[in-house]
Amino acid sequence: MYRSVYGESEAKIVIERSEFIAHITRAESEEEAVGFIEKIRSQNRRARHNCYAYRLKNENISRYSDDGEPSGTAGAPILDVLAKKGLTDTVIVVTRYFGGILLGKGGLTRAYSQAAALAAQEARIMELSPAYIISLIFDYQYYDRIIHSLPKSGLKILSTDYLQSVSLSLAVDCELRQELEKSLLDLTNGRIVIEEIDKKLFDFSE
Repeated sequence: MYRSVYGESEAKIVIERSEFIAHITRAESEEEAVGFIEKIRSQNRRARHNCYAYRLKNENISRYSDDGEPSGTAGAPILDVLAKKGLTDTVIVVTRYFGGILLGKGGLTRAYSQAAALAAQEARIMELSPAYIISLIFDYQYYDRIIHSLPKSGLKILSTDYLQSVSLSLAVDCELRQELEKSLLDLTNGRIVIEEIDKKLFDFSE
């Protein structure tokens, strides 16, 4: 299972007059992650700190920065949020506007962790599973039988063409494919053409 986020989300908390603003988004490369970090930094030039962390699926990369906060109090807690939620190809930047009251190492760690967790909570989570894209071609007489037999989860109809025969394009979870094909062959007495088009990560919750 691959977990990331859709779009960009934001969360804000105030602790002892310090404002912590967390932004989260998807980044599939270090270039994208760094670009997002720089964007948030440029939007918050008056802030004392813009701390961040990101995890990338490619080469299993994890990076973080305390950006001037005491070592281990900002970047590492943010990275820990990403790890605990199983998020990859994801970057979180937490901006702090200092309120004049020192929080101490423990207080900073909790504040950055809480802000990052709230941003992740606000985000729409992307859950991708390994899937096959397959094509089905069959006679009209089998249409209702096939449609009603399709699993309610782990499968999505991508397109339907009504030509001389019915043609369906499906995304199906890899673990379901073998059982599904056997069921379809049984339903149609073998009078169905099943072809593999592609294999990819797919979000069945969309």
